[in-house]
Amino acid sequence: MSERRFFIFGAGYSGKAFARANTQHAPIFGTTRVPEKFEALRSAGIEPLQFDGALSPELGDALVKTTHLIVSVAPDDAGDPVLNVVGDALRQEMPALEWIGYLSTVGVYGDHGGAWVDEASDCRPVSKRSVMRVAAEQDWLRLGREIGKPVAILRLSGIYGPGRNALANLEEGTARRLVKPGQVFNRIHCDDVAGALWLLAENNLGGIFNVTDDEPAPPQDVVAYAARLMGVQPPPEIPFETAQLSPMARSFYGENKRVANKAIKAAGYRFRFPNYRVALERMWAEGNWRDGAPRSPMRR
Repeated sequence: MSERRFFIFGAGYSGKAFARANTQHAPIFGTTRVPEKFEALRSAGIEPLQFDGALSPELGDALVKTTHLIVSVAPDDAGDPVLNVVGDALRQEMPALEWIGYLSTVGVYGDHGGAWVDEASDCRPVSKRSVMRVAAEQDWLRLGREIGKPVAILRLSGIYGPGRNALANLEEGTARRLVKPGQVFNRIHCDDVAGALWLLAENNLGGIFNVTDDEPAPPQDVVAYAARLMGVQPPPEIPFETAQLSPMARSFYGENKRVANKAIKAAGYRFRFPNYRVALERMWAEGNWRDGAPRSPMRR
């Protein structure tokens, strides 16, 4: 088997987690829009390249040798920015390509009134950004059929991990306990995003997969649990109706569903963090909840 070579369009939080889990030391290239982020990508084990909406010679050279392509760039009004720029290259100038992974969102399901949804459930996108995600998913699946390569669509729930979690928010004083009766959200630790990606890529598996934890839960419960671990008072509960929220934040609360994850488990994946309690407990115990670097439990 030839060496796997990975290329990540949009090597952000999840992309860096994927690279840190690169136990095989496979070459990984990844893009960012600004050179100022190059060093952070290198620190995660990614060879950085700039992608600002144009296909540079450097990008083209890396894509020619790519066996596994991961796309983590949101669509915009003009469609999928990666497909718009490299669609022809994908069809004609990537002879080594074996597999494509597209990072989407469970937002494509829209609102199901708190009911369970799975990969076969209707997509009822509410927000414009989720409508565009549904279209982008279909475009990538269509491309896969055209070129005869498997495309894995990973529908991710709210991503958290070191530096992005209720423990860090409590320390920074930004945690809030918004209460909307009956509202639940699923979550996913970045290491489980990475683990699911590696499983699908290494086995060249295509299809649609919900990559999300086992336990949809009210958001205020997560904050309260983190406060208990830290031994601090949780912030007061705030009724959703009176909360000051941005339009985007408020739109998230307009969608209520419980997302099932049987497909990725059936593919062979076992979650490291099946619920928020396991994740918060482990991050707190290991002291890596701020930025991934273990430290003493509290810094006051």
